[in-house]
Amino acid sequence: MPTKIASFWMRKLYEAERTPDLFTTGSPNFVGASAAAKMLSGLEVFLDASCVKVNPDSPQKQVRFLTLSGGKKLLTPQPRLRTGFFSMLESHMLSPSTINEACTSVGVAKYGSPIGLDEKIKVDLIVIGSVAVDPKTGARLGKGEGFAELEYGMLRYMGAIDDSTPVVTSVHDCQLVEDIPVEKLLIHDVPVDIICTPSQVIFTNTNIPKPQGIYWDKLSPEKLAQIRILRELKSRIERETGQKLPCGPSEKLPPTAQRRRK
Repeated sequence: MPTKIASFWMRKLYEAERTPDLFTTGSPNFVGASAAAKMLSGLEVFLDASCVKVNPDSPQKQVRFLTLSGGKKLLTPQPRLRTGFFSMLESHMLSPSTINEACTSVGVAKYGSPIGLDEKIKVDLIVIGSVAVDPKTGARLGKGEGFAELEYGMLRYMGAIDDSTPVVTSVHDCQLVEDIPVEKLLIHDVPVDIICTPSQVIFTNTNIPKPQGIYWDKLSPEKLAQIRILRELKSRIERETGQKLPCGPSEKLPPTAQRRRK
């Protein structure tokens, strides 16, 4: 993506940033994250959902809380997919005093049930973080590491989601941009259907195609080496089909971010 977009966002977000040490380690936290979560919780697609997949970053912590406190199932990925795949948390297994802890990475490990690739689940709504998002097209910029896309692709493989599953992002108003070139999006980039900010809800009516699964020819050997669940899935598909899957070009991965507990 063009660097001018990232530069614009970085300048503007300093005005809204809540915790600067999270600035380069996850979807950026921002003043008003709880207000954006409240906007999201009023959406019909949220109210009707039984199972919501929410990313593990700080700005969406309140979304995770509202999911569990609303009696819904919460599906959240293991941090950076390094230690596993997804964890499922169910409100009936938690007391009111433990729900807040369950929304943190420590709490997910403590209270969550690991979900494998063979689990038969249905996800009704996906909530992801963003660095910047275009309200006119639904085009989204993430952190550049591709975890949201990989998680989406694996859920497609499992049959847990399809094209009709709504994708929502919660961001600060200053993260809304209108110069993300759709023609430069990659086939695995996930567009958003709805944007929630502290002040508004935007339905993008995006016509950008959603990924249909995992695009193995885009995955570098280094990325595969980093994520065990992907290696397991690749080996499984190759065994089942008797065909070797393609691999993407080599790349130099950024240093692993040190994340604070959320």
